[in-house]
Amino acid sequence: QMQLAESGGGLVQPGGSRTLSCAASGFTLDYYAIGWFRQAPGKEREEVSCIGSSGSPDGGSSIYADSVKGRFTVSRDNAKQNTVYLQMNSLKPEDTGVYFCAATAFLPCSETYGSNKYIHWGQGTQVTVSS
Repeated sequence: QMQLAESGGGLVQPGGSRTLSCAASGFTLDYYAIGWFRQAPGKEREEVSCIGSSGSPDGGSSIYADSVKGRFTVSRDNAKQNTVYLQMNSLKPEDTGVYFCAATAFLPCSETYGSNKYIHWGQGTQVTVSS
């Protein structure tokens, strides 16, 4: 069975950093586009980052929402091939929310970002930015 699991959430002070992990079981993530989403209380779910499939024409390039550009970095674990990370720096209270990862096969972020093309979803991990 193909499953995704996020980890790494928790309480962090404003200005701090946190790294989230998205780990797959039952498949490897190398040929999947991975989207990172967050949902704050009372707000719609927002896709904050995407990394494209390694097999896609753009070679797995990334897209970031304006709200996190320059602060968040998405990357793949080339050794494990079943883990994708979201490095979050300079965190702000407005970054608080439940963070989800989602996957869909063989597509670049230009096709998946902001779309409904993600098929596999994790359960989410809570990130709270507060002093």
